[in-house]
This record gives sequence, structure tokens and C-alpha cells, in this order.
Amino acid sequence: MEVAKRHGAHKAAGFTLLELLVVIVIIGLLAAYVGPKYFSQLGKSEVTIAKAQIEAFEKSLDTFRLDVGRYPTTDEGLNALVTAPPTAGAKWNGPYLKKGIPPDPWGHPYQYKAPGSKAEFEITSLGRDGQPGGSGEDADISSQ
Repeated sequence: MEVAKRHGAHKAAGFTLLELLVVIVIIGLLAAYVGPKYFSQLGKSEVTIAKAQIEAFEKSLDTFRLDVGRYPTTDEGLNALVTAPPTAGAKWNGPYLKKGIPPDPWGHPYQYKAPGSKAEFEITSLGRDGQPGGSGEDADISSQ
């Protein structure tokens, strides 16, 4: 009897190939369903970040104007918020941004123009594609 116990048929522990394939297919289906929803939210958050950064620039530009008496020129650009332009004189009380000028969420520089098309200045992000115009995530985001 001891020989039968030692050499008896034991069921191997573990998963069969079929069970593993079923689990992989289920995970794949879940990823195919959840993935696009997740990435669409990511695109919306980048647009929200760009709008928030533009608002922060607007507040800093208003502070610059209170100190210097004018908004930076197009040539001075947003850099006037970090380093004093030669034309600002002793009135410049910056830097007006703590960490410098970040790129937009897609890695492109913000465009600054003074005067703007509808206001005293305009700040624009060219969107995901970095080109003027576009729609969806490629659309331009402007302060106006």
C-alpha cells in the first residue's frame, strides 16, 4: 500500500493553457473597452491644463502692468514676466512667475501677441498638433 501511495496518480497543480488563454482574452476585452475612455479623458485634461496656465499668465501680466504701467510688447513676450526687459526700468518688480515659462501640455511654446486681436494682449496655445487652427485636441486655445 505504501508503494501505491508513493507512486499514485497525483493531479498537477496549476492552470491549463486553455484557462490562461480565456483570462488573457477577458483582460484584452476589458482593455479595449476601458482604454479609449481613459485616453479621451487624458486629452480633456491637457486642454484644461492649457486653459489654467493661460489664466495664470493673464494674472501675472496684470501684475506686470500694475508695476510697469503697460503690458509687455510682442518682442518682449512672456519672458518679461521672468527677466526684466530693458524698457521696464526700475518699476519692474518681478519675477512674476515662480518657475519660469512652461511649455503648453503638448510641449509647444505659448504664443504671445500685444496688442491682441480683441484685447490688449493675446496668449495662444496651438493645441496638440502645434499648428494654427484645428479641431478637438488640435484646436487652438486662446486667452480671448
